[in-house]
Amino acid sequence: MFQTKLIVTGDDFGYCPRRNQGIVECFLAGAVSNVSLLVNGSAAADAAKLARRYNIPIGLHANVSEGSPVCEVLKTNSSLLNEAGFFRGKMGFRAALSKGLLNMSEVKQELKAQVDLFRELTGHLPPHMDGHQHIHVLPEVRHVFAEVLEEYGIGYTRVPIEPGLHNCDWIEPSLMDFYVGVEEDSLNTVDVFTKHGIRNPHSRLPARNDLPISAHRSDDKTITAPGARDIHLTMQN
Repeated sequence: MFQTKLIVTGDDFGYCPRRNQGIVECFLAGAVSNVSLLVNGSAAADAAKLARRYNIPIGLHANVSEGSPVCEVLKTNSSLLNEAGFFRGKMGFRAALSKGLLNMSEVKQELKAQVDLFRELTGHLPPHMDGHQHIHVLPEVRHVFAEVLEEYGIGYTRVPIEPGLHNCDWIEPSLMDFYVGVEEDSLNTVDVFTKHGIRNPHSRLPARNDLPISAHRSDDKTITAPGARDIHLTMQN
């Protein structure tokens, strides 16, 4: 008989106190098995303390699309920021990238600063790291993201690919366009991550047999085929 291990990840840990509370309650109830921390969230330090208190496995949800940088030198006069001094947003980041307006050295600088802050808050490096709003699989970004993971020895990330996506006729056309774009970017990212030694990029944990079948629904949900392997789901608000 095949056995399946279900891993449910709560993203955006550290976003705000209420979200922290909800994620911790889900963990204590057995509905969430690990979390991903937004180190630039308003309640990131509290989230790290909660993870230690309740022994919650925690990784990094790298964010260069929402809120403010954690790298001091990027908080003013950075290509990553809009006129108001904040990150450009999910679609704004993508639009700026497509126009060649983003400095990839600044993306890398911020990613490294977030890894360093994660280590400062938690006392250890993240065992897995992925991108808020899937920015880590975007063209150009995927390369610097992989370089950062390799430099820090972070072996696992998330590649949001969903078999059967095109059969989901209940998804609104505008959302479907976004999800299809994410899937295309993800497929083009696998070789990049593999080249940099990021093991089994379809899953945060190594496959025990062959490569798993993985999927995402809505934002960040990854499902691995059953058997002597794992299932991964991610809950993102």
